[in-house]
Amino acid sequence: MKDAKLVTGLLKNRIAAESAVDAIMKRGYSREDISVMMSDATRSKEFALQARTHAAEGAGIGGAVGGAVGAVLAAIVAVGSTVLLPGLVIAGPIAAALAGAGAGGATGGVIGALIGAGIPEYRAKVYEAGLRGGGILLGIEAKSEEEIDKLEELLEAVGAEHVRTE
Repeated sequence: MKDAKLVTGLLKNRIAAESAVDAIMKRGYSREDISVMMSDATRSKEFALQARTHAAEGAGIGGAVGGAVGAVLAAIVAVGSTVLLPGLVIAGPIAAALAGAGAGGATGGVIGALIGAGIPEYRAKVYEAGLRGGGILLGIEAKSEEEIDKLEELLEAVGAEHVRTE
């Protein structure tokens, strides 16, 4: 059994999620350490503009809005995305774990996917409601016991709700 613990928090929108990802990466984590879960509708709403303007950013046309931080979150969502369930986008280590678990995680809907990621059922139901309401769930594998508290504080500081460690 590994010592790392999954720290999760529900963000209300893309801006809050980008702030969280930026702060997490400043703590020495990479995008491969961060899991993201959101509804497909949220991805379409929050990231459609990013996809259309990404070429302009690469050409130096994009402004300061979004910038590198937005690109990191968009990259996690776009490059690492595994849609295991209709209407749900899952990216990062949680997606890999669920894919490795086979169809079991895919057949249980959102709650089944969250439980498959190690989140207790009662909390999975809270997160499911938040995801359906347009929220973005972030999960980070803490590198040490000391990091757990720091990641929880970080998520709460950027406005995450239902911050917990499993």
